[in-house]
Amino acid sequence: FSIESPKAFWRAIWEFGGVIGTAGSRSVEQFDRMPGASWFPDASFNFAENLLRYRNDQEALVFESETGIKSSLTYKQLYQQVAGVASALRELGIKPGDRVAAYMPNLPETIIAMLATTSIGAIWSSCSPDFGISGVVDRLGQIKPRVLFCAAAYTYNGKQHDCLSKVREIQNRIDSIEKTIVIPYVEESPDLTGMKNAELLSAFTHTDATDIEFTRLPFNHPVYILYSSGTTGVPKCIVHGAGGTLLQLLKEHLLHVDLKRSDRLFYYTTCGWMMWNWMVNGLAVGATIVLYEGSPFYPGPEAMFDLIDAQKITVFGTGAKTVSAWQKAGIKPRQTHSLDSLNTILSTGSPLAPESFDYVYSDIKADLCLSSIAGGTDIVSCFACGCPVIPVYRGEIQCLGLGMAVEICRDDGSYADIDETGELCCVQSFPSMPVYFWGDPD
Repeated sequence: FSIESPKAFWRAIWEFGGVIGTAGSRSVEQFDRMPGASWFPDASFNFAENLLRYRNDQEALVFESETGIKSSLTYKQLYQQVAGVASALRELGIKPGDRVAAYMPNLPETIIAMLATTSIGAIWSSCSPDFGISGVVDRLGQIKPRVLFCAAAYTYNGKQHDCLSKVREIQNRIDSIEKTIVIPYVEESPDLTGMKNAELLSAFTHTDATDIEFTRLPFNHPVYILYSSGTTGVPKCIVHGAGGTLLQLLKEHLLHVDLKRSDRLFYYTTCGWMMWNWMVNGLAVGATIVLYEGSPFYPGPEAMFDLIDAQKITVFGTGAKTVSAWQKAGIKPRQTHSLDSLNTILSTGSPLAPESFDYVYSDIKADLCLSSIAGGTDIVSCFACGCPVIPVYRGEIQCLGLGMAVEICRDDGSYADIDETGELCCVQSFPSMPVYFWGDPD
């Protein structure tokens, strides 16, 4: 149905996902153009408004660091903190289409800054703090951000790493940055000497702001800029539209993961990987997002299982290499941890080996859904996903994403047979195709 009736399917996702905004009368125009189809051309909505639809006392964000730092924010508190940063950004003159960037660890403040940015209709882009100066400049230098959020430092594998010395150089090399907002993470009293137009987040934020002025914009208005790996030259700046990103991730969370408000969702990711964007969208479902900063193997290989039990995580995501590393380390969490809350493990980044399936079910937990998923930065979502209502087969991905007309193609473009190796191709338009590459809008 999702492939044969795409107009009806994606409108049903809008309605089932309870999208806040107006969908308009048309679901798609020029559907056969790929690229070039125009999804929901009459729609008007705001991305952040949909992620901040709940404003109650349920936990929205729970944070834990390898150093033992912990914090949490309810949905009501998250809304209030976003309101303060959004008001400050507006006073700075940030408007729809402007770029706001982050050089940040996986902190609650990173999500707060993203939501404040996108509430205005400005475009968000982030790099992980383990990126070197050239890696950051190669990416952010192309998109010319007006504001940069950064942490004073971060920790990894028991060591503290300074960020501000690198930020000073980044400021010198990206002259579009008008303002730098420093989060005093790890370094409680960071030295801002020698930094241009820098101030602490606490000083920047308008603490008296109580409401957010959400700017409603067209379906394809840019929300995120993500980056290709840069293996064939400077990383390409992939621009994603707000509507396609929201609809696609609502579909994956609600249907392919069966995410509910009562769930506690975790994905081990940095802010430079698209799985961060994927995870954050769990706020639109009203789930609790668990954030972690540090090494997944510090102080030992059992660290993530300690986190699952401590935070009562129900949906746990990581890279396939991590599962392999647990197996090589010889840990058997089933014998050492409760894991009562855990009902789903998601794995991506590379294929999950058949032996890793065996390991999860024998040494972690027998009664859970192990979903290997596969997608990409270029679609900020998945081509192939998990499914909570069909079996898991050793060494296999469970199903194709709904609405994703995936075929395996031979070099000549013909469709391959079921056991034949070929190229994974999506042969029909879908809403989360990139809007364009930055600097190359056609």
